[in-house]
Amino acid sequence: MKLATPNPQFENSFSYKLLLLGIILVLGVGLDQLTKYWVARTILVHTVIPVIPGFFNLVHVYNRGAAFGLFASWSPEYVRYFFIVTNLTIALVLGNLYWRTSVRYPLFLWSYSLLLSGALGNLVDRIRFGEVLDFLDFYAGRHHWPAFNVADSLICIGAGLLILAMWRFEGETDVSQPV
Repeated sequence: MKLATPNPQFENSFSYKLLLLGIILVLGVGLDQLTKYWVARTILVHTVIPVIPGFFNLVHVYNRGAAFGLFASWSPEYVRYFFIVTNLTIALVLGNLYWRTSVRYPLFLWSYSLLLSGALGNLVDRIRFGEVLDFLDFYAGRHHWPAFNVADSLICIGAGLLILAMWRFEGETDVSQPV
């Protein structure tokens, strides 16, 4: 399975990679921020709106920590700067991996782009508010998955594609050849 196999004229092309990354970043970060803006403007904090009873709610909650509320008990200012630095570091690493990866490996390019898009979407919240707005609440009975947002979804999809890409190309020694 190949995702968006590039036109041969773009083989190892800077412009192809720039276009792909630009589209994914604009759409991913844009959709994340737009949905968070809508939730912040239309749903009161800590309000639950059932969408599919017994399965899915829209909520308006803030997560100062990481996934599953990790580090939420730390000092708010420490958490804020810790995650800003962490997200920036991750963004730099992902950007480096993206630019080093050949267009012959589109799964890697897509995964790095989605991971970067999700990281930047949550980074915007960390810089602006010191915490991340979450609003998607899936559950079965009394068992709730922690609320999350579009950026978190992009990170999960990107991680899944990265695992698939690594599994698919596990016999190759180095897919991140400088281009």
